[in-house]
Amino acid sequence: MDQTLGYLREILSGHTDSDHAGKILYHKLVKNNYKNEEAFVRDLSSSEGDYLNKVLKEAIDYSEQEGDSERAGQLNEVYELLIL
Repeated sequence: MDQTLGYLREILSGHTDSDHAGKILYHKLVKNNYKNEEAFVRDLSSSEGDYLNKVLKEAIDYSEQEGDSERAGQLNEVYELLIL
């Protein structure tokens, strides 16, 4: 699995207990063998994309606060794919 997809999987795993949309996206990511983050983003519905957009904003902010610029940068690439 691509490192960025691994980050997404980790982030979404934290949203599976309390959030139905997070659970759906997590299972979609785990179940399908996406080649890269672009393939994953292209497979999202608009509501799934909106949800991921919100989750990514929080994760990018957290990564930046923790000084993890590599993770923040990779998550930002996914965020940019969502807004294209």
